[in-house]
Amino acid sequence: MRAPQPRRPSDGDAAPVEAVAPLPPVATASPVAGRARRSWIGVARPLTRRRYGALTLLSFLLPLGLWAAVSYLPFLWHPLVEVTNPGDVAWMEPGMRVPRAAFSEEVAAAQGTASPEGRPANPVYLPAPHEVAVAFWTALTAPPPQRDTIWLPASLWHSIQIIVWGFTISSVVGVPLGVLCGAQPTIARLTEPVIEFVRYLPAPAFGALMVAILGIYDGPKIAIIVIGTFFQQVLVIANTTRRVDPLLVEAALTMGSRNLRLIRRVIVPAVLPQIYRDQRILLGWAWTYLIVAELIGTSSGITFFITQQARYQHFDNVYAAILVIGLVGIATDIALALIGRRLFPYVMGEA
Repeated sequence: MRAPQPRRPSDGDAAPVEAVAPLPPVATASPVAGRARRSWIGVARPLTRRRYGALTLLSFLLPLGLWAAVSYLPFLWHPLVEVTNPGDVAWMEPGMRVPRAAFSEEVAAAQGTASPEGRPANPVYLPAPHEVAVAFWTALTAPPPQRDTIWLPASLWHSIQIIVWGFTISSVVGVPLGVLCGAQPTIARLTEPVIEFVRYLPAPAFGALMVAILGIYDGPKIAIIVIGTFFQQVLVIANTTRRVDPLLVEAALTMGSRNLRLIRRVIVPAVLPQIYRDQRILLGWAWTYLIVAELIGTSSGITFFITQQARYQHFDNVYAAILVIGLVGIATDIALALIGRRLFPYVMGEA
């Protein structure tokens, strides 16, 4: 017999359905694996306003919390004992701070006599936060108790004048010279090598020379601020000026701008926001030279207040004065940042 032949599908029959192989399952990452691959470092994204404020507050609370823990927790770090009752120990007085070993020896040696009593304490150079807060408020509001002691607001105002005069003189000369060095290679090669050399010389080394030239009062202090910021200022401003867009300069040259007109109308407006930010940073450098500058010649300003209070071992006042310097500095920087937003509203991220 002949084997049956398969029937050909006619036009009315339905098309045969071909078997399709199933697709392989898509591998889905588990939440745990996704978290494991997440990187802390990546494309910088702006923080939300709430998170920005929380992190800013936390940056101040963390060191304050550590300071409070060291000050208020006896088991953390209290190497001394503050004597509350000297007992029959002749060399002890109430309020005296002695090492724990010496205090324990006196307690062990007190047989049949009144033993001394005390409480754990830190060294005198580390006052508690509340003591510094009280000293800070008292130094700003109350006149000094000793006749030969200067008032903190008066010393701070004197130091601010030194900073303003020194940084202004430095900027009047340093900023134009920095712009010229950044815009003209010949001027840069003529001046920057010697500036690179002098900027490594420590500014306090010129103290004795400045006293011999300018006297013992405020002149040498202002000169130290100028020396400490001028040479750095020229180099920073020059590097900022070199970052101007070359296409912008070429377009200005094509349109006929030359020399000082090119600098005044094109280069300076292009880099002015960055120069403003550079000046804010350089102003902080001026504050770092203040303490050394005020030790030259006659002692004055907030440096004299700090050294005098340290001599009397009033370290709560020392911390208060240092805190005042920091507050004035950050307040000045915030004010300059707000002014910068008004002056350069077209610059994204101006802060």
